[in-house]
Amino acid sequence: MAKRVLIVDDSPTVRQQLDMTFSDAGYDVLACVDGQDALERLRVDRAFDLLVTDINMPRLNGADMLEAAHAEGLTAGMPIVVLTTEGHADLVARAKAAGARGWMMKPTQPEVLIKAAAKLTRAA
Repeated sequence: MAKRVLIVDDSPTVRQQLDMTFSDAGYDVLACVDGQDALERLRVDRAFDLLVTDINMPRLNGADMLEAAHAEGLTAGMPIVVLTTEGHADLVARAKAAGARGWMMKPTQPEVLIKAAAKLTRAA
């Protein structure tokens, strides 16, 4: 059975690129358009092996979404990778406190992302 990944990014281009990257690597992919969309999805479906999220998004940003999901127990045991252009130490600390295990800067090489995903999903 393929591992499931939840992608959260407001950019249609990034969502498409990540969908292709993960699909080509054998993952089942579900994409959300922002943190609010992801939080609503996680409230009804927590069966994801990996969550990959951006930080800067409308309605609900990635850091706020991770904190809310963590507080509700929606991401317990789920590996989380932040994929963003942000590098502020306070955002990194917030994301890590909410369960993020990886922080990658955009753009990233697909093979680097898949290698990190494989490592995190094996460890989970």
